[in-house]
Amino acid sequence: MPFSNQIKIMKAFSIKTDNISKKMGLNTALDGISMVFKEGLLNGIIGSGGAGKTTLIRTLMGLLKPDSGCISYMENSKIVSFDKVRPRMAYMPGAQSLYPDLSVLEHLDFFRKLYGLSDGDYSLKKKELLKITRLEKFQERKAGHLSGGMYKKLGLMCSLLSSPSILLLDEPTNGVDPISRREFWALLYKLAAQNILIIIATAYMDEAERCSSVYLMDKGKLIISGEPREILDRKKVKSFEEIFLTGNMEKV
Repeated sequence: MPFSNQIKIMKAFSIKTDNISKKMGLNTALDGISMVFKEGLLNGIIGSGGAGKTTLIRTLMGLLKPDSGCISYMENSKIVSFDKVRPRMAYMPGAQSLYPDLSVLEHLDFFRKLYGLSDGDYSLKKKELLKITRLEKFQERKAGHLSGGMYKKLGLMCSLLSSPSILLLDEPTNGVDPISRREFWALLYKLAAQNILIIIATAYMDEAERCSSVYLMDKGKLIISGEPREILDRKKVKSFEEIFLTGNMEKV
């Protein structure tokens, strides 16, 4: 079920990185990364642990600054300042960030106050978000007692209350059962249809094929980018897992 017109995003945002690099201590977490993330697409950053996914997400979010290179933020194809874009961004970190002793409803109320939503906007968004996540019956359940899948959905709802134009997700399905993962991705497809810019980092190779555009990373470097099927054909493999298992990681 699509969001109402009040939640639907009208402006088109995109992000471009140009040769950005970032060191974390002695480790080069990002090494000359150039990518273009477009609205209305599921942009996937794929890689195993230590690939640089989290560092990239945090850099795009403005939590880290690149040591070199630049990031361009665009609204309707025109470059705008990060200060203008930042209020339209939402970030869902990979680590658990919710309060275990607060219920689903208490979390929504907390973020409602944080975002300064009016009674009317909050009532509408809460109703729709609870419906699409199928958490209406669990509003009084504490976050610490939710299943992995429901916990992730609650985190997504809290991010979406602000009606973001840009949604950054760091391994949102990590540790979630297969059925809940499928339901979570169904939610992302609905969001992408609302012209939201979605960037999702994941270590699950099968999730690469669910994306519209993917960027494969390894040890801080961008190895391959493009549409999933085009990449598999180019590498002459049947799955992204094969690329990593066979060591077929030469940059192309």
